[in-house]
Amino acid sequence: MGIRGSKLPEAHIPLLGLDNAGKSTLLYKLKHNACVSTVPTIGFNVEMFEARRNRRNIAITVWDVGGQGKMREHWKSFHPDAAAVVFVVDSSDRARLEEARRELAITLRSEQLRGRPLILIANKQDVNGALTVTEIKDTFHLRRICSDRDWFVQPCSASTGFGVEEAFRRVVQLAKPSDSGAMKENIKDTVHYLKAINVSTGKSTTDFHFKY
Repeated sequence: MGIRGSKLPEAHIPLLGLDNAGKSTLLYKLKHNACVSTVPTIGFNVEMFEARRNRRNIAITVWDVGGQGKMREHWKSFHPDAAAVVFVVDSSDRARLEEARRELAITLRSEQLRGRPLILIANKQDVNGALTVTEIKDTFHLRRICSDRDWFVQPCSASTGFGVEEAFRRVVQLAKPSDSGAMKENIKDTVHYLKAINVSTGKSTTDFHFKY
């Protein structure tokens, strides 16, 4: 639902994780209740939602940011005013769990994310051999690296819809409203910044998807 010009409290949420973790599939399952075939995101996708928390509506902006190695250096552009961090893990890809753990640890060391809640989404639970929530907690050392913040692990399957709404409710529950004025400025700056990156690398700006 479009909420341009909304005066509601706002929360800016970066949706991070390695490439092929299922971030875009998760986002569009939540937005359209459809399993959408996706290709690796170069740049980012943006969706806006209106949710209810503590008897008040809140506007949630979710930034689905590409997870390829070259894009990860730009994740920090999405840290300012983040109301929470949502990190998606392919819990069936054991070969890349250490890579995912390392990238999450780097992300959480950001000064701009100090104290921000973490919702770790253990995606692809429908795949045989996927790690359980307990195994994810232990593998990612969450009790240690999240000692200064609220955190939660949500089992999920973006393709089937299992756990998707529960994950979003957890995000709404834990997210702290952002400074809407500063957030809008950061969004504008980030858009120009990443478009410039695409131009400099020769990639089409059609890789940026805005759906307000």
